[in-house]
Amino acid sequence: MHILLIHQAFAALDEPGGTRHHELARYLAEKGHHVTVIASPVSYLTGNASPLSPIPSEEGIGDRGEGSVAILRAYTYRALHKSFVHRVFSFLSFMASSFWMGLGVKNVDLVWGTSPPIFQGVTAWALARLKGVPFLFEVRDLWPAFAIEVGVLRNRLLIRLSEWLERFLYRHADRMMVNSPGFIAHITERGARRIELIPNGADPRMFDPASDGADFRRAHALEGKFVALYAGAHGMSNDLGVVLDAAGRLCDLPDVACVLLGDGKDKPALIARAAEMGLVNVHFLPSVPKDEMSAALAAADACIAILKPIPLYATVYPNKVFDYMAAGRPVILAIDGVIRRVIEDADAGVFVPPGDAAALAEAIRAVRDRPDRGRALGQRGRRYVEEHFDRAVLADQLETVLADIILQGRPMTVDRRPKTDDGSP
Repeated sequence: MHILLIHQAFAALDEPGGTRHHELARYLAEKGHHVTVIASPVSYLTGNASPLSPIPSEEGIGDRGEGSVAILRAYTYRALHKSFVHRVFSFLSFMASSFWMGLGVKNVDLVWGTSPPIFQGVTAWALARLKGVPFLFEVRDLWPAFAIEVGVLRNRLLIRLSEWLERFLYRHADRMMVNSPGFIAHITERGARRIELIPNGADPRMFDPASDGADFRRAHALEGKFVALYAGAHGMSNDLGVVLDAAGRLCDLPDVACVLLGDGKDKPALIARAAEMGLVNVHFLPSVPKDEMSAALAAADACIAILKPIPLYATVYPNKVFDYMAAGRPVILAIDGVIRRVIEDADAGVFVPPGDAAALAEAIRAVRDRPDRGRALGQRGRRYVEEHFDRAVLADQLETVLADIILQGRPMTVDRRPKTDDGSP
């Protein structure tokens, strides 16, 4: 198979951000398949840019031997963190440039679009139709519903247009895919037909639960501390102001360090607020690539997952939670819904009501006061990921789904081998 993936926020293992798609692509390549990714050169998390890519040679794509992953970077307007309007310009620029670049990618068997941003779904749909191959549309977040809920998208005309586009893509996809079971009802109500669940998960082999992260602790002056770590985006949805409020309630415990690892639009404001509050127990650290995340999580005694107390966020399966579990660290979960059921089924952490700083502080205090219990929670979480959310197993499921979509979307077997003058292979 040769899969063309359109993904503006794609992150490779040596970059900060969610690496679900790079990990899945690598597994597919190990099975002999070819994946071409068209991505933005601008990191969605940090705003940093990498070089643009030319259209590569397609030599070898027709072979069915060793697989490959090719990552192409299409032009994208850089100022996506300035405002919502700038972000829309960034999305539209990538939609156009990725379409143009995608026209040059040959011998494709399936086009895979992923949302958000939803605009790149238009690119994937158009390329699939022009190339005469199936269109797989993946929903990673419920956009525009999330944007409306948090108040980012308020213009009534834009809301109507976005919701129309959402329904159009759901109805015109040959197959839909979601990374959380909580999304299925939403997309079904809006016209999605055949839906596949390939949930978020983690690769346990990337993490060493026995490590104490000593080098990371020394590098960031965290020796002797109880480290409560948040790793991920610092944006409007992440509600990290609640973490600062919780840290303020833990000032009587000088050994507790609340570490916020990552980047995002709200990070400067969070740093300023922590300074105003005089929080010496809060440490802001820059993003690290996924291949360095194991060391960061090994340095943690507990890991925090948090989102704003919005009912729609009860539908999500955050990637970070599965990484925390794979690292063997107890999860302090300030997100209700389907991910809460995972943590409770695994007995891998402590749930606190979203938006409740006092409850978050008490949960951190409780795990600190009972280190043996914290270690037991982490060990159970690790086992649960190995049994239910191992990325390698999920990649096998994805391979089966992709093969089925291609088989059903192909009216006849096409022999792409060069032919002789008489028409025979």
